[in-house]
Amino acid sequence: MTFDSFQLHPHVLAGVKSLGYLTPTPIQHQSIPAILAGSDVLGLAQTGTGKTAAFVLPILHRLSQGPRGLIRALILAPTRELAEQIHTTIGGLGRTTGIRSTTVYGGVGMQPQVAKLRRNTEIVVACPGRLLDHLGQGTIDLSRLEVLVLDEADMMFDMGFLVSINKILDRLPKKRQNLLFSATMPDQVKGLATKILQHPITVQVGKPAPAATVSHALFPVGSDQKTTLLNQLLQGSGKGSVLVFTKTKHRAKRLAEQLQKMGHGTASLQGNLSQNKRQEALEGFRTGRHRILVATDIAARGIDVSGVSHVINYDMPDTVEAYTHRIGRTGRADHLGDAFTLVTSTDEPMVKTIERTLGKKIERRTIEGFTYVAPETAGDRDFIRAARQSARGGWRR
Repeated sequence: MTFDSFQLHPHVLAGVKSLGYLTPTPIQHQSIPAILAGSDVLGLAQTGTGKTAAFVLPILHRLSQGPRGLIRALILAPTRELAEQIHTTIGGLGRTTGIRSTTVYGGVGMQPQVAKLRRNTEIVVACPGRLLDHLGQGTIDLSRLEVLVLDEADMMFDMGFLVSINKILDRLPKKRQNLLFSATMPDQVKGLATKILQHPITVQVGKPAPAATVSHALFPVGSDQKTTLLNQLLQGSGKGSVLVFTKTKHRAKRLAEQLQKMGHGTASLQGNLSQNKRQEALEGFRTGRHRILVATDIAARGIDVSGVSHVINYDMPDTVEAYTHRIGRTGRADHLGDAFTLVTSTDEPMVKTIERTLGKKIERRTIEGFTYVAPETAGDRDFIRAARQSARGGWRR
């Protein structure tokens, strides 16, 4: 099957071909016909499977055949980075359609956004908080809205956006097409889907688990040795881009500074940065100016960078969903990637939970030549001793 089979508007199809898209991914193959037919759709797929194009292409097709200069499609995203990623995708796929897209999110001034909204945009990609600000001030008109998309719905709940989403829904036309996409399906998302979607077609591609193109490995280590071990991993990680995740903003900033002092080209991406600094860090990572990006979970779904060879969890995530979204930044578009996690004795319960989701035991590895100094706590000491006895020495790309 090719994209020609969807019978998209010629200008939309021209954008597809200009980007070199040849064969639809499974989520695109199953979702696009249903969306083109006007059905509400619940799409469940792992990150990196082409979900964005799965809803962007039908929206561009629909908007190409109707009135211009009105906001006819609204896409809600949990983070500024993801909003910009979707906006970029719209621009690429719709380059010959004349359809305009505007991003709306916090951390930047409202007036530039107001000016763009007044330029007869047809698609708005927004984060919930700032969209509510515009609705409250009357600087956006959604009365002619035809399509609503909730992207990464599970992360919307993780970030506490449910109240904001409900307020937005109250301000939208009742008659509209609704599309909800999510990598996982917790009970909260099921409840929202039931409320929003009307007789939806459910499209699920694979299990809500990490992509098969990602290789997983655990590196047991004492908590006081993490940075030293990370440095060793980075030295042997080749030339590809490396994304490192930490739990807190403070740790992301401090770890990036430490890695810079060790000679690694590193930037950090975390909530304390201004929007300009965040975009600068992300662009530096995307262009290769920074080979390593240290980020918090806020960036886990907003980074679409080709060539990320490794995702390294400096800190173990709190949930399986967070693990899935973090490592979804590598192994994208059928490329192979590695997901490394530094684990201490306190991480074992989450390791077991992740292994149950994967349906297999994750390989434990050690680094040959690394000096594993016994940690102070007996728990860590016994944990590392046992792990080293069962681990496979060394590691590979």
